[in-house]
Amino acid sequence: MRRTRQVTILSVAAAAGVSKSTVSRVMNGTPTVDPEIVTRVRDVATRLGYRPSGTAQNLSRGRTGIVGVLVPDLANPLFAAILKGISAEAEKAGYRTLVADANEQPGEEIRHLHELARQSDGLILCGPRMSTPDLAGLAELDEPIVVVNRKPARSLFPSVTVDSQEAVDALCRHLDALGHTRLCYLAGPAEAAAESDRWSALQSSIRSRTKLLRIPAGAMLDDGHAAADEALATGATCLIGFNDLVALGALARLQELGFAVPDRVSVAGFDDIVYARYTSPGLTTIAMPQTEFGQEAWRLLSPFLQGRKGRRTRTLQARLVIRPSTGPAPMRG
Repeated sequence: MRRTRQVTILSVAAAAGVSKSTVSRVMNGTPTVDPEIVTRVRDVATRLGYRPSGTAQNLSRGRTGIVGVLVPDLANPLFAAILKGISAEAEKAGYRTLVADANEQPGEEIRHLHELARQSDGLILCGPRMSTPDLAGLAELDEPIVVVNRKPARSLFPSVTVDSQEAVDALCRHLDALGHTRLCYLAGPAEAAAESDRWSALQSSIRSRTKLLRIPAGAMLDDGHAAADEALATGATCLIGFNDLVALGALARLQELGFAVPDRVSVAGFDDIVYARYTSPGLTTIAMPQTEFGQEAWRLLSPFLQGRKGRRTRTLQARLVIRPSTGPAPMRG
């Protein structure tokens, strides 16, 4: 079989009788090129079937066509869903995404971000765990940055946040109606902004007759599994995980111990990850606007990539999803 010869920028330059740099300027839309030459080069390019490299064009304009995305842990389906929303919107605009996973290590975030900044036109940080001073220090990168699920101090960067207070109020009313007066919160990483937000929302939502306890856990399945025994020892009739992974880990441990859910203990979480509805029993949870997080992050970043000013904040709403993992509190004998 005869191999089709690839048409290059040199082929177009030779056929049009101009230099390679002139072809490049024509393809990039440089306005200083003589109109007659522009017409000739474009006619030759069309006749030869030449298609300029998008990557090369971006580089010639001082752009990479890439947006860097930092996530705390890709093992968490929440961040995978956010990334999906970002990638879909970026692709429509001709951008690709480059992803870095910090593995829940705040120190790794800084290292990854400096690497991403060298290879991208803008950055999106999903739920960053780094300290407030470290986050503020990212302004030195001199690159468009959008933060998801955390509001930077002094509104230093555009941010997409979520208001979960109303949904947490609904969860606490739901548990109160079921007769739960002793709740135990399995806390997430101290570095996570969502941790303090969720704990504060729970504290302000519980009824006066309800006791709210708190024990350390983390952000992953193993953390919830490991914390379940201590949570049970508090006498709580409902365990609330920092996120769905923690809640599902605790649920697995309860089942290992023979504690029927929700007959003996109820369980709830945050996020509404894809597994929440398919576990047995299905998990009651505060649903976060996951894909929408990513879509809105791109919409905030996009104007800045074009050298324009855009919106600085976007606040989304969480909602309560009730499933069979919460039921009436057991009667005390």
